[in-house]
Amino acid sequence: MSQPSLSSKHSLEDRIAEHAQHLGFDAIGFCQANLDPSIEEGLKAFVGAGYHGTMEWMETRIEQRAQPTVLWPEVRSVVSLGLSYAPDHDPREALSKTDQGLISVYARNRDYHDVIKGMLKHLAQFMVRMGGDGTQVKVFVDTAPVSERALAEKAHLGWQGKHTCLVSRTHGSWMLLGEIYTTLDLTPSRPQGGGCGSCSRCLTACPTNAFIGPYRMDARRCISYLTIEHKGPIPHDLRPLMGNRIYGCDDCLSACPWNRFAETGHHIKLQAREDLTAPKLAELATLDDPAFRRVFSGSPIKRIGRNRFVRNVLIAIGNSADQHLIPTAQALRADPDPDIAETATWATTRLTQPHSSDLLE
Repeated sequence: MSQPSLSSKHSLEDRIAEHAQHLGFDAIGFCQANLDPSIEEGLKAFVGAGYHGTMEWMETRIEQRAQPTVLWPEVRSVVSLGLSYAPDHDPREALSKTDQGLISVYARNRDYHDVIKGMLKHLAQFMVRMGGDGTQVKVFVDTAPVSERALAEKAHLGWQGKHTCLVSRTHGSWMLLGEIYTTLDLTPSRPQGGGCGSCSRCLTACPTNAFIGPYRMDARRCISYLTIEHKGPIPHDLRPLMGNRIYGCDDCLSACPWNRFAETGHHIKLQAREDLTAPKLAELATLDDPAFRRVFSGSPIKRIGRNRFVRNVLIAIGNSADQHLIPTAQALRADPDPDIAETATWATTRLTQPHSSDLLE
């Protein structure tokens, strides 16, 4: 676990770190509640260039995301926490199993937002007890305007990799983040070292060339964005590049050489469900709304809804080159959802006429 800079073995920071470890967190760091002005400049440039695609929520509250004190003026310190979800294998091995859907590692069981928020609340209550009268706290897990990676980097949990995600010396690229804002004055953590150097494996690993350069991404080309956040039909030129990825993409994370130091994530609620490790595309495509909700109850996948998910499945079917999936795609051409119907037609044509399907408008 990452360690703060402590002057006493029994300091408040020590006690918080020990309790965080007891709750199951893998990393913890402390920092002052301020960020460099370059964070706001970068966010405005990202949105101004349109790289955020249909994520309209990024256009609002930029100032609050860029500076903790704008979101909550009373905050003095931030506790940044990490939970490892490192897999026991390279997820890219499943790319060759074209009759199966590939789901991002973090999404193969419970919704991590719920898992981490529960842990954060317990730690926050502990901090209030230890901090005494007047101590205030707020907890966040990717559901508020908070610059998680920037705060984690300032708290020395790791550094922002060239793939724009956090990289840890201990856990590689496989770490989920959460934060506790507090009115306590906490001693900042010590630097841990580490960096990307000249390595660019994550950039070249991207199947859709979503990276404009190191530390810069056009989300509109990112498969994670396309399968989770993007509203409407996915651009035709990107579909063949998506392979069988139906929810998220781990390619740039998997390519990071720092992962060789990562131990397999141990949190039981993040261990992959067997039915989501290698799900059959033919079965997923037949899910109606009630069945989708039942299968993905408690999963982050439920958030995108049945229509967007089946749209993704149909793209994987179109890329499968599996003639046995033609009837599955054909059956969805009459789906009430126009995006599903259009994608089903694309998938059917790609399977039956592979040289003409990409000409469809």
